[in-house]
Amino acid sequence: MKLLSRSEEIILLAVWRLEGNAFGISIRDQVSDATGYRWTLGAVYVPLDKLTRKGYVAKSYSRPMPRRGGRSKVLYHLTPEGREALRAVREIQTSLWKGIPGHAFKEEA
Repeated sequence: MKLLSRSEEIILLAVWRLEGNAFGISIRDQVSDATGYRWTLGAVYVPLDKLTRKGYVAKSYSRPMPRRGGRSKVLYHLTPEGREALRAVREIQTSLWKGIPGHAFKEEA
C-alpha cells in the first residue's frame, strides 16, 4: 500500500467530515480552519485530483444551481478505499508515536 502524503490525509479527513457537502471551497475552508494556514484552491485541487485517480474519493455533481448560472457543483465523497487508506495511516502514526512520552514536548523550566 502506498502511504498518503500529509496534504492527502488532511484533505481526505476534510471530505469525510463534510459528509456530502465536500466541494472545492468547503474543503479549502475546512483544511484552513483545521491547520491554521490559508490553503489556496490549487493546494486543494491537485491532491483531490490524485485522490480521485487513486480511487480514494469519488465525484458526483449537485443539481444545477440558479445562483451559479445553472452550473452544478462537483461534490467529493470518501470511498471505502479512502477510508482504508486513512485507517492504515492512523495505524502507522500510532505505531510510530508509541513510546514517546507526552511530557517530551513540555519546555523545561
